[in-house]
Amino acid sequence: MVMNAIQKRKSVRKYSDKPIPDDVLHNVLEAGRLAPSWVNVQPWKFIAVKSQDIKDILCEASGGQPQVKNAPVVICAVADLDDWSRTKFGKILAEKGVDEATIDAYLSSPTLNPSNLGDFEVLMRSVEQVTYAVAYMTLAASEQGLGACVVGAIANELTKKDEVLSKKVKSALGLNSKQILVDMIALGYEEKPIETKKYRKAFDEVVLFK
Repeated sequence: MVMNAIQKRKSVRKYSDKPIPDDVLHNVLEAGRLAPSWVNVQPWKFIAVKSQDIKDILCEASGGQPQVKNAPVVICAVADLDDWSRTKFGKILAEKGVDEATIDAYLSSPTLNPSNLGDFEVLMRSVEQVTYAVAYMTLAASEQGLGACVVGAIANELTKKDEVLSKKVKSALGLNSKQILVDMIALGYEEKPIETKKYRKAFDEVVLFK
């Protein structure tokens, strides 16, 4: 089942007018929530955007990519850098039943807690984890017959493209200074299903056995 969803997944940029049922959208978002997260910090938020006004802003931020404007739903995958703070990270560990000494070791370790290294490392580790969730959501969409297109070329703190527009996006989504829009997933039913060839590097080119 999972391999089938992986094999049939493709980027879909044109959508029909068919609305996405709430339960189907919920399943996609739930897949993101359940995605892997090393040390279980889960530094993410997912915002399902249906508002045309906000989609228009997101489209502008993507350089005018029409699938962002025209998709019934756009999921905004947000990195929450504050989730690495001692307060929030420590709370997650405590809820798992980790003892205080181990919690302190986790929080003090530069390997396990990038906040000990600096803002850049926190950003990179957060983006890394958000991409796990994005992958899970695209596969959940594929498994349920939805088309999805991941959009990462956007005005944000990563691309440093158009600071004014980036702030406009953050305001529209209600994000604070510690929350960064990493990716968007344009989501909908494909307008006219067509067969497309996947262009991927050969298996032996990317896989090594030692």
